[in-house]
Amino acid sequence: MDFDKKIDRAGTEALKLEFRKKVFGSEEVLPLWVADMDFAVPEAVSQAICERAKHPIYGYTSRGDTFFSAIADWLKRQHNWETEPGWIEYTPGVVPTLVLAVQAFTKPGDKVVIQPPVYPPFFNVIKDHEREVVENPLVNTPGGYHMDFDHLEQVVADPAVKLMLFCHPHNPVGRVWEKAELERLGEICLRHKVLVVSDEIHADLTLNGFVHLPMASLSRELAANTITCMAPSKTFNIAGLNTSYIVVPNRELMVSMKEQIQAFHLFTGNMFGAVALEAAYKQGGPWLEQLKVYIRGNIDLVLRFLAKEMPEVKAHRPQATYLMWLDFSAWKMAPSELKRFIIEEARLGLNDGPAFGSQGEGFQRLNVASSREVIKQALTQLLAARNTLKGKG
Repeated sequence: MDFDKKIDRAGTEALKLEFRKKVFGSEEVLPLWVADMDFAVPEAVSQAICERAKHPIYGYTSRGDTFFSAIADWLKRQHNWETEPGWIEYTPGVVPTLVLAVQAFTKPGDKVVIQPPVYPPFFNVIKDHEREVVENPLVNTPGGYHMDFDHLEQVVADPAVKLMLFCHPHNPVGRVWEKAELERLGEICLRHKVLVVSDEIHADLTLNGFVHLPMASLSRELAANTITCMAPSKTFNIAGLNTSYIVVPNRELMVSMKEQIQAFHLFTGNMFGAVALEAAYKQGGPWLEQLKVYIRGNIDLVLRFLAKEMPEVKAHRPQATYLMWLDFSAWKMAPSELKRFIIEEARLGLNDGPAFGSQGEGFQRLNVASSREVIKQALTQLLAARNTLKGKG
């Protein structure tokens, strides 16, 4: 796979391009924001979709045993997680699944815990449904981000807290949570009867020897208190096919989730999504390993560039994902001014840090899942804008 090849996405209704004017006020920014990749999917996925497309009828379809067995086999190979057929169910996306879980296990006025800075929809799926956000902020240290377990213990002691939306690996800070961290979080939630909904959509994208441990795989007790959300979308760049799934060992929890899926009529799905998932999980492993090597190279490029040219801009090396969380706080810009500078001076379309919570002030999220040439261009534009700024100072 040639990840250096630049693929023109113009004319494909790519959200990262089409929404530039709406999000950034300009179509002239280099878009490195939406969490998909500018890389072609594995050839096996393209072939499988094309083969199915040859049949001239695209009516309602079901997902057969091969769909679920492909997931189970992938989880076993990739994450050493033994699952059972009844534990897995289709959903149209991880974010819709978070909404379903909020609806299923809380009522208006209940509280839901999140750990900012975190993926912005974590806030929305709570507030949009008249539940209250409770923050257990991550702690940023020179060695990376960590969880504040003492504070978590305090907030979940509130009986109004019913649910925790957990990001694992974490977006945007790139942490792969370790076994001891997962066990401690799980034990706290169990003791206070707080259900864990674990967003593990980036699970396959671990880097530099880090290993993802599914929360529910650690013990029967944690499995019984966890709803795991996964998908091939980030892994294989097929987010537009709207195919994800949940893994729920607890039968009562699964029944409640299925009731929500049924109530909102979200069970039909996308035939091409199912075809793509099966092909990716059965044949996409070698492509994924090549991808991760390339992503590591792009991350190395950014870190070397910052260290040499802009040492005041900090970034922890991501343990997973193709997302980098850049800390511009040394520039001492107000959040609105930093946002304006990145867009108007550097001409970059990045994710604005405050969208991830107040802990994101002074930060921008960079997606490095593009050709190396594009990442170099982004860094060059950033440096030129920063040098111009210093010259004015």
